[in-house]
Amino acid sequence: MKTLHGPFTQILPLTGMSLKGALTDDQLQVITGGGILIEDGVILSVGDFETLRKNNPSAQINEIETQAVLLPGFVDCHTHICFAGSRAKDYAMRIQGKTYLEIAKAGGGIWDSVTQTRAADEATLTESLLKRIERHLAEGVTTIEVKSGYGLSVEQELKQLRAIKAASTQTKASIVATCLAAHMVPKDFSGSQTEYLQHVLNDLLPIIKKENLGKRVDIFIEESAFNDDNATIYLNKAKRMGFDITVHADQFTISGSKVAVNVGAVSADHLEASGDNEIKLLAASNTVAVTLPGASLGLGMQYAPARKFLDAGACLAIASDWNPGSAPMGDLLMQAAVMSAAEKLNTAEVFAGLTYRAAKALNLTNRGTLATGMRADIQAYPVNDYREILYQQGKLKPLMNLIK
Repeated sequence: MKTLHGPFTQILPLTGMSLKGALTDDQLQVITGGGILIEDGVILSVGDFETLRKNNPSAQINEIETQAVLLPGFVDCHTHICFAGSRAKDYAMRIQGKTYLEIAKAGGGIWDSVTQTRAADEATLTESLLKRIERHLAEGVTTIEVKSGYGLSVEQELKQLRAIKAASTQTKASIVATCLAAHMVPKDFSGSQTEYLQHVLNDLLPIIKKENLGKRVDIFIEESAFNDDNATIYLNKAKRMGFDITVHADQFTISGSKVAVNVGAVSADHLEASGDNEIKLLAASNTVAVTLPGASLGLGMQYAPARKFLDAGACLAIASDWNPGSAPMGDLLMQAAVMSAAEKLNTAEVFAGLTYRAAKALNLTNRGTLATGMRADIQAYPVNDYREILYQQGKLKPLMNLIK
């Protein structure tokens, strides 16, 4: 049955704006007194509420009786929210001034999360993941990418990916799974980087394809993880197997973004260390530049140069990097709002980076704008002016999520 939602004080469909480069707030279309007509989870029409009601007399009406600003649901294109345990002691050490290496030597770091996640069973992982998904959904995030990477063995990575798949059947949010078995070489693996990556290619990725546990593969390119040469070989082989590929790039040192562009990755994520050459390279490519302000806040380091990426012509997305170590907060809107003030991103650029540009980072073309034929992922905020949403820096939460 057709359902007409409205009238909304304002609707921002985010249509007609470019996929790449800088935007201006003048490009934001604002529909006042608007409505949205939905059937079977798909948008049929967006426009004046009374006109839509007149033209669709048989539609069920969901009357909105309070002020509300309607937006597309947010897309979080980079998270690590399938995990067990806490890394609060890591954070306490970090704010005492301890380095990443010192924390790792004290038993913290990624391996600590691996140990805790390995100790949890699949049902426990699924339950905790669902709680994080539902919190994200309540905060307007309707599409959520979720990585493995805290298993780092065939059995344990499959456990994570099966938990992600199980959770995806129990939520209204849309879940996109990514295999991050190439997070680091596990401490209990006796071989080299090359041997570990070949092990993943031979023994893990075929099972993921067979069980349909994910269509994306990620790798962390960094001095503490994998080098350029091994990453390039791994990503090209994964791509030939039919996976979309993405890269943890330029977080502390540069080079990952170059690998991402060279192998045709869908996105390069982090980019805090990116300089002018990396910015130009990504801007000239079809690889989405994904900035992760949550990691900058959690680690107390600079943001990725988001303003420079946009001015150079890149497609810039904003994601939370929600994870137990470097980005434990997970509040996507708050992070985006705070980064926008530091990097001078305007409202149009932030909303684009949270919606249709973030969808591009996941190779999804059916969401991120409010237009005929698009997936009906929508959210509304209890204000009469869309500018209030970023102004309140994440403290304003959606009035509703109308996912049908």
